[in-house]
Amino acid sequence: MPSIYTVTLNPALDKTVQVPNFAVDQVNRITWLRQDAGGKGINVSKVIAKLGGESTAIAVLAGQTGKWIADTLGENNIKVQAISVPGETRTNLKVVDTEGGTNTDINEPGPEVTDSVLDQALADMIAKTSVGDIVVLSGSLPRGAAADTYGRWTRALRDAGLKVYLDADGAALSAGLEQKPYFTKPNDHELSAMLGRELADVDAIAAAASEIVAGGIDTVCVSMGGNGAVYATADEVWYAGPVKVQVGSTVGAGDSVVAALAFADAQGLSTEDALRLAMATGAANVMESGTQAAERSVVDSLIEKVQLTRLR
Repeated sequence: MPSIYTVTLNPALDKTVQVPNFAVDQVNRITWLRQDAGGKGINVSKVIAKLGGESTAIAVLAGQTGKWIADTLGENNIKVQAISVPGETRTNLKVVDTEGGTNTDINEPGPEVTDSVLDQALADMIAKTSVGDIVVLSGSLPRGAAADTYGRWTRALRDAGLKVYLDADGAALSAGLEQKPYFTKPNDHELSAMLGRELADVDAIAAAASEIVAGGIDTVCVSMGGNGAVYATADEVWYAGPVKVQVGSTVGAGDSVVAALAFADAQGLSTEDALRLAMATGAANVMESGTQAAERSVVDSLIEKVQLTRLR
């Protein structure tokens, strides 16, 4: 069975607070808070662990906050390979207004990381992995990293025989896609911007996803928020409908879908089983507060509610 590695180059301590009737330019009172080890790749590792799988979380970690993240992941039986740098890992504040129904993110920039440090981390990872292993590259790039970092990592990992799952946005996503990762998960707005045209409905999104696949990327999953997702390969295209649940926090919902698809890939599940698991996992994690991962029992309770339609 292939091993799964997640890469988080700009992780964070996620502090989630509830502030009823949150207002700018006012004193706001916190009624509840929690802290989680965060960053998109770390979120993927947490979800994989809850699904019953194993992964190694590779992350740039600095200072006492970085140590707290490593210790917290270790306490949850997630293996950690730290890329140590000077400074302090960032803290991201997520403000949930339980009365107004809003979620506001206030994110710190994090420490600066040199390309030489990242190049060494990449070389170390390639030396430790095996052909067929899955590497999830996700999230923002740290200060100091070149815009083409995900492109260089994707090319090197692909050439080493690894399956690269890429989940980023903006210039980092574009650079990574140029090197043809195995999998990518843009949302519908990102895909529209990437192709320079409006994608008005599921059929248009499916056609756009197939266009990306034809360009050399094996698998594309386009998330559409509360409207479900489109999944495309060279052989098939599916629409997965949303599972309606009570929203606790939307933070990490996309990471949950990526985690489930990577886990399903490593387990050798069929496309239909993988999609059902992914949509149920995304919905289960939306029900949680902060960026904690939902229990597998909650995921399993939602699987039968996932509606799939084969488009091609």
